[in-house]
Amino acid sequence: MTAAPLPPVAPEVTATLVEDLSPRLRKRLDAAVTKLGSRPTHRDGDTVTIAVDDDTELRLHAPGGVVATVDAITCGCLLAPACVHRAAAACAAPAADPAPEPEPAPDAAPDLAAQPAAPTVPDSTPPPNSTPSPDDPTPPTAPAPATTPASAPAPATTAPRPTPAPDEATPAQREAAAALWSAGAAVLEAGVAGAGAVAQAALLRAAHTARLRQLPRGASAALSVVTLLRAARAGDPSYRTADLVTALAELLGTAHRVGTAAGAELAAVRGRARRPYSPDGSLRLYGLFTEPVVTDSGHGGARTWVATADGRLCTVGDVAPGGVGRALGVADRTVRLGDTALTHRELGRAGLAVSGATVSPDGRLGAGKGVKAVTARGAAWTEPPLAALWETPPAEQAARALRSVSRYAEPDGGGSDLLFLDVELLGAVGESAGTCLLARCDGGVPVRLAVADDDPALAHRDNLMLLATAPGTRLRIIGRLVPAPHPRLTLLASSHPTGESTVDLGFDRLSRADLPDPGAAVHSAPARSGGPGAESPLHLLERRVEQTVPAGRATLGMLGDVTAEARRLRRAGLPTAAGLLTALRASAARRERDLFGRLLPADTDGFAAHWLAAARYTAAVAESLCAAAWEPGPGALTHGPAEATAPRPAGSPR
Repeated sequence: MTAAPLPPVAPEVTATLVEDLSPRLRKRLDAAVTKLGSRPTHRDGDTVTIAVDDDTELRLHAPGGVVATVDAITCGCLLAPACVHRAAAACAAPAADPAPEPEPAPDAAPDLAAQPAAPTVPDSTPPPNSTPSPDDPTPPTAPAPATTPASAPAPATTAPRPTPAPDEATPAQREAAAALWSAGAAVLEAGVAGAGAVAQAALLRAAHTARLRQLPRGASAALSVVTLLRAARAGDPSYRTADLVTALAELLGTAHRVGTAAGAELAAVRGRARRPYSPDGSLRLYGLFTEPVVTDSGHGGARTWVATADGRLCTVGDVAPGGVGRALGVADRTVRLGDTALTHRELGRAGLAVSGATVSPDGRLGAGKGVKAVTARGAAWTEPPLAALWETPPAEQAARALRSVSRYAEPDGGGSDLLFLDVELLGAVGESAGTCLLARCDGGVPVRLAVADDDPALAHRDNLMLLATAPGTRLRIIGRLVPAPHPRLTLLASSHPTGESTVDLGFDRLSRADLPDPGAAVHSAPARSGGPGAESPLHLLERRVEQTVPAGRATLGMLGDVTAEARRLRRAGLPTAAGLLTALRASAARRERDLFGRLLPADTDGFAAHWLAAARYTAAVAESLCAAAWEPGPGALTHGPAEATAPRPAGSPR
């Protein structure tokens, strides 16, 4: 039999199957998931079959590509349907994105009778996602997380609750948010090593409940945590602890804010199940470039960036399951927009005249029946209106892009993460994570240009290494901002080294004949990266935040005294970071005892609140350092052009 990927399983299906297991089988679930992952599979239409052993088969029926019901997973063993195999198969399969629930009518009153009440987060407690002032010498008070209804005694007689205002969360939403918080806090308590299938099922159940109660942002965050947990436990090489830190902080922060937000803030916290498209009339679009899109979930496709006559950036995309192979094929397919016959790569260099256009807040162009589009003349990067994109100072572009790529940016915030720069190439620089291209943009700021995607089927890596052999070449480039203490971009497109056209660096492959003066020169990274954040000790707090995720709260609690680290943070002008570090370590180590000296359960919610405050604070400070690094000044001139022109090996004398 040939191996076939398992179809996505709806979150509520996985949660139900795990919840129905006996306590004895739950203890065996993680081992069953690992064993099932090594068994042969094959697909026959909408059904995927797993050979559990020589005599037993497990079937997942996925009409429409998704396993949507519990009965769609069947097993032929003697214990079925109460066996562990069905739950193991659901846990081994990727979690499906639930179909968006229809939004209630604006004038529809919530049905409070059918929604159990839940205690709210005290209004006097500051939300953990608020950024403390660096001048505040004391750490913020950790918020008291919402508790589940089961932990609060119900009064004998309950007075009628007033109908909440339209800009307040309903009791059912508060209850769903409390479940999200509890599931996320449990992951922090156990760490990746202990967050097996049972903990993941709790997250999936909380995500499903949140989706039903009109909290799609929290549901999406919970699904992201599950996906990253599975990648971490499976040893996926693309997994990064920083990604799971961001996902967990987003989950906990969103869950907490449901009980405290109101008005427009609450609408952002709730999120949207569907991307809204609003009419934008007639548009004249000018193609910029096309980039491949390959996601960790196995989707692939292409995204073409275009600009309007007034400089707004929009995208036309085609992404679906298929991976990198689909991305390479879609680039030469016709754009799904009106009656145009342009392919994605052709649109990146041409233009469109669109009538009846619809645009989402993040700039995606809709392709509804009322949209009409015809091919029009494009514009070179040096011609109006595109040339204006390169006229904005790099620092202003970086500040704008940083609002878009912020780890905890509000959904539908709009804006773009692209930067448009004129640079001079300086050569390759070796880093611990690989090699990047060093360049100097106008204004004297040194910029590191990294590979957008390392997949060998794409041209990113080969093109960047080839450009690194031509120091002194001047290019007009488009890159995506990477938040870092030093200026850094992933390189997406550039003018051709000969100046005759543009290059989509993910699809088009340069050759040595395209370079003006090839001459290889690979250097080690400079000892100082420059920028205001280069010497910042913020990493002392960041690493403690990240250490919690792989092994859980107990590991952080076993650390020694952090007084020296806190003192170093204070000397660097980060007293709030020092207070957060001290409070985080103390919360991790705190265990109360009862009257008989027995250890009481750890304060999971209290530790999660301290961890969330530290995670959000480090993200806010890191983004501030990133914005400051793009400002031209003495630091850029000292550690930029002079150092970049002749990079020194690490540890060499200056």
